[in-house]
Amino acid sequence: MANSVKKYQSNLDSELFALSLDPDEKTALQMQLLEGLRSIIVSSPKYAGARLPASRMLSAELSVSRTTVQTAYDQLISEGYLITRQGSGTFIAENVSHLAPPRPRAKISRYKVDSWLPFQTGLPDTSLMPHALWARHLDRAWRRPDPELLARADPLGWYPLRAAISDHLATWRNLNCAPEQIIITSGAWESLELICRTLIGEGNTVTVEDPCWHKTRDVLSLTGLKEHSARIDHDGLNPAKISHNSAAVIVTPSRHYPTGRSLPMPRRISLLDWADRVGGLIIEDDYDSEFRYQGYPLPSLSGLDGLQHTLYLGSFSKLISTALRIGYMVAPKRLVDKARAYLEQVGPRASLIPQPALAAFMLSGDFAIHLRRMRRIYAQRQSHLISELRAVDDLLEIHPDVAGMHLCLPLKPGLAARTTDQDISRLARQQGLSVGALSAHCVLPTKQQALLLGYAAFDNEVLTKAASKLCHVLRG
Repeated sequence: MANSVKKYQSNLDSELFALSLDPDEKTALQMQLLEGLRSIIVSSPKYAGARLPASRMLSAELSVSRTTVQTAYDQLISEGYLITRQGSGTFIAENVSHLAPPRPRAKISRYKVDSWLPFQTGLPDTSLMPHALWARHLDRAWRRPDPELLARADPLGWYPLRAAISDHLATWRNLNCAPEQIIITSGAWESLELICRTLIGEGNTVTVEDPCWHKTRDVLSLTGLKEHSARIDHDGLNPAKISHNSAAVIVTPSRHYPTGRSLPMPRRISLLDWADRVGGLIIEDDYDSEFRYQGYPLPSLSGLDGLQHTLYLGSFSKLISTALRIGYMVAPKRLVDKARAYLEQVGPRASLIPQPALAAFMLSGDFAIHLRRMRRIYAQRQSHLISELRAVDDLLEIHPDVAGMHLCLPLKPGLAARTTDQDISRLARQQGLSVGALSAHCVLPTKQQALLLGYAAFDNEVLTKAASKLCHVLRG
């Protein structure tokens, strides 16, 4: 029996770590977790007697509070699904099938892939990931783990991964930084929250681009900062529009989200002059910089500045998988200790489990090969989508983009005179399409009307069918 339990233990851990909890759903996270756990237990008798991960580990993997996990465990213990053994942990009880009938697994929203709709933005094609190589790196990292992995974790992240990122940035973005300046996070949200809570004084004003990623504003509100929106123009953010009392500015110079515009060199220099003159901070979200299909990207602001007044934000969510939940930030040396002190108090959110594997993946050269393959395929998909949309080039301004994972296509005057991008988005949704509306990302009054069409995660067959549906929607 012991051998049987041991055999399935890793499978159970994998299933639990793959649970997908959506904070935007009406059902509370605690209830989502409870239903997911109960479904796994009842539907898989083979896990009887297996040990559940510690609440601290599972909460870190699922990015929820430890209280949420412990409450779900306690409820399942009271229902008889779980048992506790003093000093050993929490285990799945034997013979739980009589407690409740097995529920169809499809009823539990555990995997979100099927809910991805064509044209949804921000999604990579995870099928392109070299899964066998990734599994090999994970296996090597944890079959005989480095003793330091099992010791007290550095709140800034696994050092070899920080060193690998340092090498990557020097090669790909001409950004020279020491591994000690890199902080591993659970993604862009945590990076930004960490900066707002530790490096920008509460109540200060931060200038953000308008339009911008909607979660940027959410983080500012959550951390007690004031927002000043600056409308971008054809060349992106104009430094002259930064408010006079701003302590910081958040900018996406490589490829603005959602318009796709790039900040030209004169404005980059102007922005750095502003930071030097007033002592302000520039938070550089290097969004989509890895996916460039023509020419070379302009140098990063952080590289130009030498990390004096800039903080650089990067993420692996679009390079490997959104489920990886690994991002990073690069900070000026003088600011690192403040971030460390905060993380030592609250604890890091980024899971340590994938970090050694990711470091090996990068250092082996497999990561660079993966990036080149993604670039080639995404460029081809963009070209295919544009050709499929030529049937409505009298309604949309259709043009290729030199970078990115989505297209931003403005409505031509004739179409804009009879409808809006948000109306088109709603009609497209009824046809099973996730078409973004540019105006929905703006807080300032705007006449800008454009459709946002993600293509990276979808093969040519899906894009062809989706384009046909969209053409019918536009023709009305």
